[in-house]
Amino acid sequence: MSEKRPFPWLAVLLTGAVCLSVGAYGGFRWRKSPKQVIDAFHIWYQDHNETTYNNTRWLGVETQQCPLDMFIYQELFYEVKPDVLVEAGTYLGGSSYYFASIFDLLGKGRVLTIDIEDYPNKPKHPRVQFFLGSSTAEPTVARIKDAIRPGEKVMVILDSDHHMPHVLNELKLYSPMVSPGSYLIVQDTHFNGHPILPKFGPGPMEAVEEFLKANRDFEVDRSREKFGMTFNPGGYLKRVR
Repeated sequence: MSEKRPFPWLAVLLTGAVCLSVGAYGGFRWRKSPKQVIDAFHIWYQDHNETTYNNTRWLGVETQQCPLDMFIYQELFYEVKPDVLVEAGTYLGGSSYYFASIFDLLGKGRVLTIDIEDYPNKPKHPRVQFFLGSSTAEPTVARIKDAIRPGEKVMVILDSDHHMPHVLNELKLYSPMVSPGSYLIVQDTHFNGHPILPKFGPGPMEAVEEFLKANRDFEVDRSREKFGMTFNPGGYLKRVR
């Protein structure tokens, strides 16, 4: 008659602990991997800029925008239906031309766009008004305020000098113009290692973080980052009060 061997409880417990640990680690890696994939694609997109954002056009006009963000903008325009969009940073005028085209489809809205340089051959559109000057200069801000009629619903997009002091100053100057329920969008918060250009130094992301410390009227709307890839992580600010 063979001797009955005791059940190996210790081995079972150790095996279970190992399985749980491996499962937990696998779950952790799974949760982390989407960001790693998005960041890797983001960096690739930046490194291949001549065939990506520098080769992105709206009706033949260079926009230097991420197409996924452009799609989000048209969703916001449809939802908010702003009367006025203030854009700081005209450059070649491609983005303002795109915005105006969407406003054409909506049947309302106009663009007030600002730049320190008057680049030639910008596309003209009856819904776009160009302003020459620094977005933070007192005369420029005054002209923008004068162009907004009483009671109009306002949205703002900041895309000019990306260094933190300038963006923070823009946030302070233009945030009061944004209507409740509308948006203040800070572009290129992906600078300074978020995840591109890690040596840029404090930029739009850091300006947003500093601004939100003292301003409770705005909240980050992460739902606008639903496609994963965005040039504006943490930069879609909704005015909630």
